[in-house]
Amino acid sequence: MKARWITLQLTALLFMVSSAVAVETVKGISSADFYFSPRGGLVEAVIKEIDSAGSRIVVHAHSFPSYEIAKALADAKKRGVKVIVLVDRSQKKEKDTTAFVLGKAEILIYIDSDHVVANNNVMIIDGDVVITGSFNFTKEAEEKNAENMLIIRSSKVAALYLKNFDRHMAHSMIFRH
Repeated sequence: MKARWITLQLTALLFMVSSAVAVETVKGISSADFYFSPRGGLVEAVIKEIDSAGSRIVVHAHSFPSYEIAKALADAKKRGVKVIVLVDRSQKKEKDTTAFVLGKAEILIYIDSDHVVANNNVMIIDGDVVITGSFNFTKEAEEKNAENMLIIRSSKVAALYLKNFDRHMAHSMIFRH
């Protein structure tokens, strides 16, 4: 009886361990810059990073970025940088978004159609820089909200975010406007 109880306990423990969410840790991050709004220079910092992009920018955001950020992304596309944007499905209904600015620049825009809310605020630049935090890439977030943003320089961190981005792209659809 006691052996069976121990076996059941071990089986339950193994089930809990196997069903747990994998946690990934990165040590030795090269550098990280921290920003806080309101009026903390977040938009300017994002644009500076976009302007320094050489090959690829991936945006995984709840909503479309501010017009200033959208213009910087469009300019990056014109310079030959590959730009891909993945947003929340609520953006399908929005009429006054910067999707049209991005669309005119022929930037690929996808909708994460699998989740009720896809509240990601991430930009990955050249596989080396990750911009993330509560900052929603909007003018309101910069000027009125209390938000935060980190710019992390780490290819290891970027690889984790790109892996997550790819998981969401697998169930996303192209945005048609």
